[in-house]
Formats: sequence, structure tokens, C-alpha cells
Amino acid sequence: MTSARDAYSERAAEYVDLLGTMESVHPDDRVLVAEWSRTLDGRVLDAGCGPGQWTHFLHGRGVAIEGIDLVPAFVASARERFPEVPFRVGALEAIDVPRGSLAGILSWYSTIHTPPGELGTILDEFARCLEPGGSVLIGFFEGPVLEPFAHAVVTAYRWSFEALGDALRSAGFEIVEMHARHDPATRSHGAIVARRPGRDVSTFDAGGRGERRAEFS
Repeated sequence: MTSARDAYSERAAEYVDLLGTMESVHPDDRVLVAEWSRTLDGRVLDAGCGPGQWTHFLHGRGVAIEGIDLVPAFVASARERFPEVPFRVGALEAIDVPRGSLAGILSWYSTIHTPPGELGTILDEFARCLEPGGSVLIGFFEGPVLEPFAHAVVTAYRWSFEALGDALRSAGFEIVEMHARHDPATRSHGAIVARRPGRDVSTFDAGGRGERRAEFS
């Protein structure tokens, strides 16, 4: 992931200006993440927090959250703009928290540049960090097949729901929710909520628990 770190480091100020506030976030994404956070009881990690706007958003909702990112410039900006929220430099492959110590992990587009063959290492680490019943919410670029594409910063990957769901299951997760958002003239977006098996936990799906795909515009 050194190439992604270096590429984002070079454009960090530009990225913060364009995408570093909640005003740049799609309203449906805001609702999805907020509702997911209501199911959590304990420490939460914003894994790959970038400029820190999501970390700050959830902190404001009373979530005990910390943000980590591989790009030092993002962490410095987040600390300056949101001094009441803890941020630190860290890699998703080796998160410095005790085993089973987190109730939730937000991974919002933080693995889009990870080569598919390396994603399993990150998902295994997420599973290690989560307590039984703990939940991960992953946002990603969605497509019918797993494929690379030319992202504005550095090569990224589209994942199908099937392929990413299989990767999560291989890391020991149970799929809870799948969400797709299709906006005209933009890339398709996906989100998956998965949990580490263990104690029974509530979900934000009023229709009950179980694997389910929802469409939102």
C-alpha cells in the first residue's frame, strides 16, 4: 500500500478541501452510517479515516471512536480540524489494539486501493480486533465483476457483492446487510455490514436479521 500512501500524501491538501467535510457526503451514506452506529456498544475504529470527517461525525453522535490512517498528512489535518477526536497513523494490516477489543469498525472506502490478493489480510485483522458480535461496515465501489479501474489518485478496484461477501465470509464474518447506491453519471457504490459471530446483537434492519440486499438512490 506504499503507492497509495504516497499518492494520497502528494494530494492530501487537495483531497481535504474537496472531500474532507460531511457536506461532501451523500445523504444516504450519512443515514446508513448513523443507523449502523446505533447498533454499537463499545469502542469503534474508523479504519482508514482519511481527513477524519466520518470520525468526527460519529464522535458527535456519542460514539467512542478513534481514527487511524496510513497517510500522516491526513492524520495531521484531522487532528488540527477536530482536536477533540483521537487520531493516529496506523496500517489496516496491523491495527494496534488488543484482540476482541472493538465493538465496530468503519472501513469507508479505505480498502478500495488494496489489491484483491491482499484484502484477506486486512479482513482477518478486522476480525481479530472485533469482539464477538462486533460489526464492520465496508463502503466500496461496486460492479458486476471484480476489476481494477483508473481512480483519480491511484489504481482502485470495483468489487461485486458476491466477491466481497465471499472475502468477508472467508475471514469468518457473517453478512448482515448489503446496500447498493446507483447515481446517474457516477460510479456505483456498495456497502456491506458484516459481523463477527458471537453474542446476539441488534441490527438497524427493522425487518429482522439475515442477509439482505437493499437498494437506495
